[in-house]
Amino acid sequence: MSRKTTFTGTVGRTMGETRYQYHVTDTNPKQAPNVVYILLDDMGFAQLGCYGSSIRTPNIDRLAEEGLRYNNFHTTAVCSATRTSLLTGVNHHTAGCASLIELRTGAENNLTGNIKPEYAFLSEILKEYGYATFCTGKWHLSADQCTAGPVEGWPLQKGFDRYYGFLQGENDQYHPHLIRDNTAAPQPKTVEEGYHFSEDIVDNAIDYLYEHQMNFPQQPFFLYLPFGAMHTPHHAPKEYIDSYRGQFDAGWDIVRQQWFENQKRIGIIPQDAVLTPKNEYVRDWDACTDKEKAVYAREMEAFAGMLTHTDAQIGRLVDYLEESNQLDNTIIVFLSDNGASAEGGVDGRFNAMRGQDVTSRGEGEIDYAYEHLDEIGTELAFNHYPTGWANCGNTPFQWYKIWAHEGGIKDPLIIRYPKAVKDPGAVRTQYHHVTDLTPTILDLIGVEKPEYIKGVHQQPFTGVSMKYTFEHADEPSHKYIQYYEVHGNRGIYKDGWKAVVNHCFVEDYAKDEWELYHVDEDYSEAFNVANKYPEKLRELQEDFMHEAGRYGVFPMLRFSMHAKPENLQRQYAEKIPTPEKQIVFEHVRKAVNLVMDRSIGAGTGSKADHSVTAWIHRDSVEEEGVLYSVGARFGGYSFYVKDNHLKYVYNQNKVHYYEAVSDRELPVGDVKVSFVSTYNKETDQAEVKLYIDDKEAGVTIVEQFAYMVGFSTSLLANPYSPVTPDYESPFEFTGRADKIVLHQFADVVDVEEEKRKLSSIE
Repeated sequence: MSRKTTFTGTVGRTMGETRYQYHVTDTNPKQAPNVVYILLDDMGFAQLGCYGSSIRTPNIDRLAEEGLRYNNFHTTAVCSATRTSLLTGVNHHTAGCASLIELRTGAENNLTGNIKPEYAFLSEILKEYGYATFCTGKWHLSADQCTAGPVEGWPLQKGFDRYYGFLQGENDQYHPHLIRDNTAAPQPKTVEEGYHFSEDIVDNAIDYLYEHQMNFPQQPFFLYLPFGAMHTPHHAPKEYIDSYRGQFDAGWDIVRQQWFENQKRIGIIPQDAVLTPKNEYVRDWDACTDKEKAVYAREMEAFAGMLTHTDAQIGRLVDYLEESNQLDNTIIVFLSDNGASAEGGVDGRFNAMRGQDVTSRGEGEIDYAYEHLDEIGTELAFNHYPTGWANCGNTPFQWYKIWAHEGGIKDPLIIRYPKAVKDPGAVRTQYHHVTDLTPTILDLIGVEKPEYIKGVHQQPFTGVSMKYTFEHADEPSHKYIQYYEVHGNRGIYKDGWKAVVNHCFVEDYAKDEWELYHVDEDYSEAFNVANKYPEKLRELQEDFMHEAGRYGVFPMLRFSMHAKPENLQRQYAEKIPTPEKQIVFEHVRKAVNLVMDRSIGAGTGSKADHSVTAWIHRDSVEEEGVLYSVGARFGGYSFYVKDNHLKYVYNQNKVHYYEAVSDRELPVGDVKVSFVSTYNKETDQAEVKLYIDDKEAGVTIVEQFAYMVGFSTSLLANPYSPVTPDYESPFEFTGRADKIVLHQFADVVDVEEEKRKLSSIE
């Protein structure tokens, strides 16, 4: 690190008699640089214009022209883990996030659903040096996502002064679950009025920075701006999507080759790099029907429109920094959290909540999407493009998000900071990892991580500074070794070599087949040389075991993928017996969202026998609304009163709606209403019966279940977007609910059968 000069003075705010202390490389506190992290979600290596794409990203390209692009930068292959490493400078298992933050496995590497306090976030570190700190966007760093708490893993508790965004791993860009600071926030305008989440978070980021500058112009700031884009759903204003009409009609085979040639032409990949073959889940474009091609192309147009729209929002932020004379004193770091996602499957998905299996073709998917082609990218779709476009987005690499191959972990990185970058527009080739970014920021500022933060003794970074790359294009990498592991896919880089294993389609870890690549000579991982260099492979396998033990990788998540790498939370949920629980709500006077533990019948829990009973009072037949709801437009169920009838609707991811309506009207005054859902394992169906004052009043059969549902469970309302087109959200109940009881019945488990299943996979 550079030599540090200590400056002590009143800079920006004071807290009583306490003064902020800066350790900066200049005695003028105004020279302490601002820091901005811009993070995109699920965007592949090749999808930016400045990385070879034909998608228009002029504002991001500007950052590249005025800064540095890195072509050998790596992430963890999945969202929560990358965000953990980005903000802590520490390997994600070590900090307490083995993969997705919601997977509280009980193991030390994902114990609590929150990041361990001994690995402070950059926001917490910089606050120790007097920085103001702001975050707007996707968080996904706490498993606790209800405003009722706990909130210790939320942004304000992790060092940010202000926060605005959503907490989940994905969200509807038109109807997000907004949080401001520690409180639920209303959506500021409707979709009809032009609402989009990306615009909203940049509006708020600029507002936060403007207010800060007006009040404390001498105080540096840290802004963390993690977009929900480019994660599914690929939502964008229609004019952005339509601007790409016809531009992907040639198909992914031709476009991938074009992007590969562009990459060589602009120098972002070596001239001797090889384009890897596509995997078996990517169809030949010429083999697709005209209808399929129309759907596939439109889904890619939606993705491209969303990326260009996101780029425009980044441009607004950069313009504000420039107009306010702060741009050149700001370190801007731009990256993606993992490679392009293949969770759209072979055919793509009009509604991505229908599944995440990269190998499957959804029944009726093409016909439905073709009939609703113009809805793709709008609030009526939760769309995701097909595997073929993900393969294109990761050009020239193989595999995708979640894989430890380069397609999952090699991502764009752009750093703009004119005071340190002397050859803007250049490409850097040193091997680096997302854990290296926060150590780099502290090195540039000239400070060290404090020994204690909030009274907690801090552990050291596992990342190294990249500052040397700014001035020394040809200096060998300071990163010698780095392991990878997510969902059983794992690998290790060491000194120009990489060993990697694709565990997605293997049940037994002992049967994994390791691959070996000499990545210093084989940039795109095109040539597996495991048979040629068996001793080198064994060396790297031993190195992986050492690094994995050192950084807390074990125990790895073990489960059967059955050749279908789907969402892990669902995989585990299907294997864990459903417990019995009864939850009683009394004096329910207004709508309220529930924490996950206070809900029933959500997601895979739909198959558990359950009931909802409500004691309600109505003064007139006009009083109506939702009593209990799970999910939103793209999957879930709702129990409600409408048109003076009791109703139940199960939304199977917008494919089927199973509706029960009472055979008689509801009486006014006091009445007891309920539904009972009973699952039949032999038919894999559920019978749902309605009751009015304990007398049967209606029935429906749920023949197919939702793969995923929305991100909310609520009493007396259905917020965000409606489970059923029978009403508009939030459809709050206008009567009175004296008591609501949720009852979930336990699964009956055949212990001997479970033992047999376990022994068969040993």
